[in-house]
Amino acid sequence: MYKLFALLLVFICSQSSTFAQQNDIYIKAGLLYDSEQNVLIKNRVIHVKGNTIQSVGAFNSIPENADIIDLTEYTVLPGLIDAHTHVLFSQDATEDFSEHSIHSLTMESDALRTLRGAKRAKSYLDVGITSVKDLGNSGLFLDVALRDAINEGTIEGPRIFASGPILAATGGQIYGVSPKHQDLIDLEYRIINGVEDAKLAVREHKNQNVDLIKICADNIPNNTHLSIAEMKAIVETANSYDLSVVAHSITNQSAWNAVQAGVNGIEHGFRLADSTLTLMAEKKVFLVPTENSRTYMNIYGKLAGYEEEDLDWVDNYMQMMKSRLTRAIQKGVTIVAGSDNYTAIGGTRGESSRDMFRAYFEAGMSPLDILQSATYISALNLNMANDIGVIKSNAKADIIAVKGSIETDFINTVEHVEFVMKDGQVYTD
Repeated sequence: MYKLFALLLVFICSQSSTFAQQNDIYIKAGLLYDSEQNVLIKNRVIHVKGNTIQSVGAFNSIPENADIIDLTEYTVLPGLIDAHTHVLFSQDATEDFSEHSIHSLTMESDALRTLRGAKRAKSYLDVGITSVKDLGNSGLFLDVALRDAINEGTIEGPRIFASGPILAATGGQIYGVSPKHQDLIDLEYRIINGVEDAKLAVREHKNQNVDLIKICADNIPNNTHLSIAEMKAIVETANSYDLSVVAHSITNQSAWNAVQAGVNGIEHGFRLADSTLTLMAEKKVFLVPTENSRTYMNIYGKLAGYEEEDLDWVDNYMQMMKSRLTRAIQKGVTIVAGSDNYTAIGGTRGESSRDMFRAYFEAGMSPLDILQSATYISALNLNMANDIGVIKSNAKADIIAVKGSIETDFINTVEHVEFVMKDGQVYTD
């Protein structure tokens, strides 16, 4: 009898919790950012029930005695999206990428690595980033495990779209490893050996429930790269399982090859030529230009040990990135916002990720275009345009608010997020 009573009590409590989470909430927005139309609209109310937006209407649509969150003094936006993260990887500015990777793989347990990643994950919510596209350097599907832990409510963090291990040619991106220790690279990358193996790798990833596939079109500073035939096999197999494919690319030739192979997006694309940008626009291949602001680069340079007089290369870097982004926009290439900031330069990972907004602004993008790249356009290229990155009926209740003027004081405004709701749950108020 006691057991029956206890079970009944648990059931009632769980149902009460469920009912509480389903309460209707009305959010009054002084300004609302419509990410699909890329415009700001005055005085709108967002009706949220559970984790879903029910409707967006006028203030007079609020019923009497409703639960109201008053954001009439704020600009309300969809939760932001960082489309290029490495939540489970971090290194100092003074560390060599390859040496740190080997150290992490051999001296850091999966449990410790995941717990550190969980702390970084929470910091994205603190700055209004409610979704991330996480692209490898995360061990053997630790990104998938972290995603699942967040989705089930075990830990707090952004909605993760996980790629699993990066598919790459011999050596991956870990350079200088002696022949007898090449097997260590298999703990971080899925090394591809031929067309049939490329197809198999995609199937392995599909069975581990990844959200997309990431490949390395080049392995710089390693000398190997995937062939066009291997990349085509990856794309065709991934598409048969409704998975998109994005390609890491540094050189122009590797990007050209990846676009010819049918990838959905190019990540980085530092050396893209006009001809490749034109081809990307024709084939509707998006670009995630992982920019850094001058502030970020100056901090990085000092932490890395450069003297003040040795930082002239920063000017060249900034000019090269600005030129690449400007040319891409002029050619009609879709720009998706992503940070790729995994180097510890002070502050949280979320704060470091947020630097991409400053970087795009310094490179000449308009505030609203930057926001659209980090909301609707990013969601569109994740095949989630009806669910995230938008504030409309039936979308997920991922909603943030900032105080200030988006259009005239963009950096100060976007860097001071004062309200964060993800999946209907308020994290910052």
